[in-house]
Amino acid sequence: MRLILVLGDQLSLDLSSLRQADPALDVVVMAEVMAEATAVPHHPQKIALVLTAMRKFATQLRAQGFRVLYSALDDPQTGPSLPAEVLRRMAETGASEIIVTSPGDWRPLQALQDMPLPIRFLPDDRFLCPPEVFTAWAEGRKSLRMEWFYRDMRRRTGLLMDGAEPTGGQWNFDHDNRKPAAPDLLRPAPLRFTPDAETEAVLQVVATRFPGHFGRLRPFHWPTDRTQALQALDHFVTHSLPRFGDEQDAMLEGDPFLSHSLLSPCLNLGLLSPLEVCQRAEAAYRSGAAPLAAVEGFIRQIIGWREYVRGIWALTGPAYLTGNALNHAAPLPAAYWGASSKMNCLSKAVAQTRDLAYAHHIQRLMVTGNFALLAGVNPAAVHDWYLAVYIDAFEWVEAPNTLGMSQFADGGLLASKPYVSSGAYIDRMSDYCGSCHYRVKDRTGPKACPFNLLYWHFLDRHRPRFAANPRMAQMYRTWDKMDPDHCATVLAEAETLLDRLAAGAEV
Repeated sequence: MRLILVLGDQLSLDLSSLRQADPALDVVVMAEVMAEATAVPHHPQKIALVLTAMRKFATQLRAQGFRVLYSALDDPQTGPSLPAEVLRRMAETGASEIIVTSPGDWRPLQALQDMPLPIRFLPDDRFLCPPEVFTAWAEGRKSLRMEWFYRDMRRRTGLLMDGAEPTGGQWNFDHDNRKPAAPDLLRPAPLRFTPDAETEAVLQVVATRFPGHFGRLRPFHWPTDRTQALQALDHFVTHSLPRFGDEQDAMLEGDPFLSHSLLSPCLNLGLLSPLEVCQRAEAAYRSGAAPLAAVEGFIRQIIGWREYVRGIWALTGPAYLTGNALNHAAPLPAAYWGASSKMNCLSKAVAQTRDLAYAHHIQRLMVTGNFALLAGVNPAAVHDWYLAVYIDAFEWVEAPNTLGMSQFADGGLLASKPYVSSGAYIDRMSDYCGSCHYRVKDRTGPKACPFNLLYWHFLDRHRPRFAANPRMAQMYRTWDKMDPDHCATVLAEAETLLDRLAAGAEV
């Protein structure tokens, strides 16, 4: 008899470890442990989602004929950590071996590897690009650009391919997407789910055990099992996918969801597979229900970006977490934990994160991430925040997105340039600036948008690194053409702003 260990983000019946199991002999072990819930102060809705989905998956496994030993967080016998629970169950059952699908994150993987027990790790083949395939693709390349990887993934999966050629004659339809959002358009809201009795029980546990964690627990409307996840997928494809491309980079103060899918938690927990999600989107295009540009942009986020960052994570190893190429050391501003801010975009993005455990990728990249990068915040602090506050944040996907794309902490392995901008980008892609205390058109003075000041300060202080970057040359030419007195004022006001941030003052 063997123990089949199933982790909280491995909630798939076709998991490699479950395919190896014999329900008549083997025992499935699942455990809710404090060490995982408090590795960072995870958002209460995130904890509730993972625990509820785990409990429902255990019920599903029992219905499939498996014997499941389940350790609940509120059970006094449950150990404090995953290794402690595995050791307890091993002693309890006298099992000869532990089988587990390799964890996606390095910390639980290393914790399991360090146990003095016979344990066999199986590959997580729920992804579409095995690590060895990504390593072979990366070998010998001067740069690991996602666009070239994405094209190979299109060929590998056959998604949006007509024979050997991309559907529509081109790989990328960005020029047809990424428009500012119309504020008065009526959009279907994502499908929301009323908590059932099992979900309510978990919500009570989370409210009791994690009262100090940042974020509001209720209302809670996330899908918590495969049936609900499939309903959410169908709702998105039917109602929101047709506008996804147009609005994927837009931000509206009164609409946190626009036409986004909100499916990433279901994908990252294993309730949905990436291939089935992409195939549903492609079918919508083939049937005429959604335009090619929207479908291509959505599929690229999954088989392109999601698979790509997982490949980067597996390729680089645990050392990726320690990167700090720009030597940034400032603390994370208090506004990220809910302190008041006069910056409307930052305040709204953080408030939305607090209330929903959700913000879409542009809010993360070009508002909270952009500001942290311009302000010189220690990337490890930014990483911990993103991992804690977002419902879809698991380290294998969050860390490359945060440390690589958002904070340039890996020195350019993932992104060819830092994703920084002045307030002009946020003004163009959102309605945040119209009701802000600051004036986005002001470059200096008491009402100058902090993004405007910090943007030029960032370029100036990092000039030795970025001046020769061809994607940033125009920015430096613009800076060099400015009046020297104006440049001096910008830098002085930016320094004052950075000093205020370091002192914990409201900005």
